[in-house]
Amino acid sequence: MTITQPDLSIFESLESEVRSYCRAWPTVFDRAKGSHMYDEDGHQYLDFFAGAGSLNYGHNNAVLKRALVDYLERDGVVHGLDMSTTAKRTFLTSFQNIVLRPRSLPYKVMFPGPTGTNAVEAALKLARKVKGRESIVSFTNAFHGMSLGSLAVTGNAFKRAGAGIPLVHGTPMPFDQYLDGKTPDFIWFERLLADQGSGLNQPAAVIVETVQGEGGVNVARVGWLRRLVEVCERWDMLLIVDDIQMGCGRTGTFFSFEEAGIVPDIVTVSKSISGYGLPMSLCLFKPELDVWEPGEHNGTFRGNNPAFVTATAALETYWADSSSMEKQICARGEQVLEALTEIRTEGCKEYRGRGLVWGLEFHDKQRANRVARRAFELGLLIETSGPESEVVKLLPALTITPEELDDGLRILVRAVRETA
Repeated sequence: MTITQPDLSIFESLESEVRSYCRAWPTVFDRAKGSHMYDEDGHQYLDFFAGAGSLNYGHNNAVLKRALVDYLERDGVVHGLDMSTTAKRTFLTSFQNIVLRPRSLPYKVMFPGPTGTNAVEAALKLARKVKGRESIVSFTNAFHGMSLGSLAVTGNAFKRAGAGIPLVHGTPMPFDQYLDGKTPDFIWFERLLADQGSGLNQPAAVIVETVQGEGGVNVARVGWLRRLVEVCERWDMLLIVDDIQMGCGRTGTFFSFEEAGIVPDIVTVSKSISGYGLPMSLCLFKPELDVWEPGEHNGTFRGNNPAFVTATAALETYWADSSSMEKQICARGEQVLEALTEIRTEGCKEYRGRGLVWGLEFHDKQRANRVARRAFELGLLIETSGPESEVVKLLPALTITPEELDDGLRILVRAVRETA
């Protein structure tokens, strides 16, 4: 693909140096539809990034867009804080009937603010309030957000350093397979809990991602997750599952923990819950944990009514028949797996994933960045993850067609071979 040098002057002169994705993809995007983005010069890019997992149903999904436009054209409430609105009632009803009841999940629903880290902050605050303890246990290579409470349970040293102050009341433990299977699961964790001289305060909760996205697409085994539940029950700790990136179908089921057959005490959801890329997050928790006082945790944008509208449309369109959506995700995942099996002979150390989230790690830790850059030149948007950006991360839309997926995977194979 021949790309003319775009005019980036206003971004470079006025926008903060903190910007990141635009450095990896140096063009000016103008429009997007489905699994494609287009820059202002008309170049087309296949999107295997999907708004960092916020666009599970693709860009400008026609069904969701129609619902949103209709709502806005009738002057539906846009900003409502936590007031009762018809949009919120419709969403809650659909979420209860389509998601919670069929899975026998008893959760209360809290709207803590518009982003994932808002949901995590609410979950941590609630766990501490319920248990009367400060300490939270997280896991190596975890990522839970960029606000201070979320950073305290995040593993990435670069992101933690940005806090500028000590990050306290969080203790990391080894994630599944972190010690290469040489040490029995949770033996260190439980030894610290049992030993009065360990220095570990009794935790209020444990927070975990069933698949660590930013951490390098590290997939927790079902057995490990079930044993984690047992540890939490044995030591009177709440279990928080951060499903912000891996929920809403990304791993194959609506919630990523369904495969393990567990019921976390608290679940955080964001990114694709609105379906359209509109800011929205949920903090879900068992009814007996609903100890909040009115207004004790609030926020100006915790009632994003346009997001309720698109979220409802997404649930009713794609999840009213969950089995159909799950089969589609599984089939697309098999396509990805077949391509990654071919790539494994090209200097690949390992590939891993579930559903439609996959990571490709190379022996040369710098190669992932080279692959991502070459893929962009060839018309494919992919990002890297892991503590050293050593993993190529694939997050195509769940609604991507088999043909689009094959096209993107062919570009990926070519980018890998051309960066050997």
